[in-house]
Order: sequence, then structure tokens, then C-alpha cells
Amino acid sequence: MGNITELENRLGYHFKDQLLLKTALTHKSSKETYNNERLEFLGDAVLDLIVGEYLYNQFPSVSEGELSKLRASLVNEKGFEKLARLLNLGNFIYLSLAEENNQGREKPSILSNAFEALIGAIYIESGLEKATKVSLKLLEEAHPKIDLATVFKDYKTTLQEITQAHMGVTPQYIVIGSSGPDHNKEFIIMVKINDKEIAQAKGKSKKEAQQEAAKMAIKKLKKENIE
Repeated sequence: MGNITELENRLGYHFKDQLLLKTALTHKSSKETYNNERLEFLGDAVLDLIVGEYLYNQFPSVSEGELSKLRASLVNEKGFEKLARLLNLGNFIYLSLAEENNQGREKPSILSNAFEALIGAIYIESGLEKATKVSLKLLEEAHPKIDLATVFKDYKTTLQEITQAHMGVTPQYIVIGSSGPDHNKEFIIMVKINDKEIAQAKGKSKKEAQQEAAKMAIKKLKKENIE
């Protein structure tokens, strides 16, 4: 276990209630009679609000749909694990010996949950303003540039990364049809890899159809254990 003061220094926040801090850091596998699950539940909601408000203010011209995608790319296990690792949070979590031996301090789910619990604990003790200050400092450290291109990895980008890593090729997107009047057109896009059709999808725009086709292609490749 690391020195708790070191964690508080990294956070830029010192707890008045040390038991609250300990609770936030206590995994359910611990022998203690309490754990961080309830604080994790609260912290998840608090972070959803903090990140939502931050994105709303940062991107005044971005649509609700794109804001939702941005938030979803930050408010998730992988995103919180990244913030937890900035704090070296794994060094401070209370675990059972069995979980410790099972590399629990490195598990993304345990790190992510502990981070959420920590923010939930700060919110309980000092309110939303302090929880926001701590969260955004870490968020901006983890993501020096937050925008749709760098944070939101769309399905087309993900598919291209998979195909380039495993096959050394780039997917092709081909419009194979469209239907409906100009004001309500629907496009059909085929995605091909190595000149082989992988998936087809429809969308209200070519971009939307491409995204849906890429999503279907990723699922298909995962079934074939290519990911």
C-alpha cells in the first residue's frame, strides 16, 4: 500500500474524513465490513454530470448527438482507468489477498470503480464544485486536446486500425444504392476488405451508412477472432 498522503497530494484534495477516503478505496473483496460500491454508484453519476457540463461549455456549436458520443468516450471504464493510473490509484486500494495475488491492482474494472468512488467521496464531503475541479484537472492532463477527432474513436477509425494491424489493408466503402426522395434519402453502403464484401448497411447519409457498415464489420471480425 502506498502512503495515502501521496494520493491526496496527487489529487490536490485532502480529506477531512479519512474513513470516507478509506471506504472509497476499499474493494468488495476486502475483509472490511464496508466497500466502495455505493460511492462508485454516486461517483458515476457525478462524473456524468461533470463531463457533460464541461463538454457543453467547451463545444457550443456541437450537436447533442456528438456531445453524447464525446461523453460516452470519456465516461466509461477505459476512460476512468486512464485517470486512475494518473493517480497511481492501484497502489492505494484495499484488496483481499486473493484479489491481490490475482493482479487486482492492475485490473481496469477495479481501478475505474475506485476512481468513481473517490470522486463520489469528494462530492459528499465538499460538493460538486470541488469534485469538478479535481476531475477536470485530471481529465485535461489525460486528454490535452479534447475534440471529436482525438477523443471519439468512430467505428470507421476502429475498423481501419484493426484491418491495418492484422491485414495491412484499408477498408473500402462503396455506395451500392439509394432510395427515397431528396429530402429523405437513404443510402446503402458496402464495406470491402481485401476486395471481399464484409458488410452492408443503410443510413440517412453516406457517413451514417459507412459508420453502421463499419460497426457490423467489426462485429463480424470479432467473431472470427480478428480484433
